[in-house]
Amino acid sequence: MFRRLLLAAALLPTCLAPLAAHGPTPQRAEERITIEAAPEKVWAVLASFGAIGEWHPLVRRVSFTGGDAAGAERILTLEKGDITEGLDEVDPNERRLSYRLGKENTEALPVSFYTASIQVKPSGGGSEVVWDARFYRADTTNEPPEGLDDAAAIAAMGDFIRQGLDGLKSKAGGS
Repeated sequence: MFRRLLLAAALLPTCLAPLAAHGPTPQRAEERITIEAAPEKVWAVLASFGAIGEWHPLVRRVSFTGGDAAGAERILTLEKGDITEGLDEVDPNERRLSYRLGKENTEALPVSFYTASIQVKPSGGGSEVVWDARFYRADTTNEPPEGLDDAAAIAAMGDFIRQGLDGLKSKAGGS
């Protein structure tokens, strides 16, 4: 009996280690907006990957290379610094573009990585725009500090997307 207890006590840390080392879980933010403009008009604004600074109120400046084709990169200057994004896919038939975070700056946006897509769909006489992002918090350790945790990442990505959709709506001519 004593040997079994001793063996169980010796093995307990190895059984618990995987539970403590789970790391961060992916998070998601998805927002939608209706714009009283034809999908083609909204897509024309959105499809210019380097022109996000013309309609997104949180983007202070943009520099970009590669045009509007997959492989393009843009550097967004936000209030607290720069982040770099890469364009993965442009599908004009589906009016969808997909991109990812290439170089993080957790001061500017408290995430360590994300992928996102924006799609324009017909809706009544106008358009519905769906912006979807999957991401990880800035601090990927098991116990991140406040401001670099899941809550901060979810709040920041949600705000970035919502403000971007509002700006897109203003630029595309919807009220």
